[in-house]
Amino acid sequence: MLHSISLDVRQAEFLALVGSNGAGKTTLLRTLSGLLPIGSGTLEWEGRAIGGLTPDAIFRQGIVQVPEGRQLFPRMSVRDNLLMGAYRRDDQAGVRADLDRVYGLFPRLAERRRQLAGSMSGGEQQMCAMARALMARPRLLLVDEMSLGLAPIIVDQLMETLTAIRDQGVTILLVEQDIHLALAAADRAYVLETGRIVREGPARDLIADPELKRAYLGV
Repeated sequence: MLHSISLDVRQAEFLALVGSNGAGKTTLLRTLSGLLPIGSGTLEWEGRAIGGLTPDAIFRQGIVQVPEGRQLFPRMSVRDNLLMGAYRRDDQAGVRADLDRVYGLFPRLAERRRQLAGSMSGGEQQMCAMARALMARPRLLLVDEMSLGLAPIIVDQLMETLTAIRDQGVTILLVEQDIHLALAAADRAYVLETGRIVREGPARDLIADPELKRAYLGV
């Protein structure tokens, strides 16, 4: 359960929402996506109230989530999974251009484009889930627990890609249990504990906070 959450997401920034397992991070993302209702308060995006909209209507506002666990179509090819991200688009030339763009961001997906998504490694599947979301041309990309179960070298590559996506003008909200990882990459961050925000500020300041280091980083 969330309590009195106040979250400010700024255009074209990399925002991290960090905290331990069970803090409410995924619940907050599901609320932003319209999958869970808002008990009270307001939810606005680009000046418009979206708190009562359906998940599909929120998706149409440019808010796209990369879910925890990836949720690919395992018996479909990588390319077909990517095209599912553009299923509401009818600009075929734009879709082809975006396929080329995500293949540029994730060259391994270009190599695997005819391979069944379920036969790829965990890291490759995470790349595919992120690329599928980008095919929807998000203005706000919600990324849930990207590093879960992946080797550190793959996580570092994915984090570099997220930074590149931010540099292209997409706003990113990353939910992550690995606090050091998230704070090292983000512009700003919120720390969530038992459904409440207990810290917020520039990520570089939070990563140097002695109390947070003791509580989450063991130093």
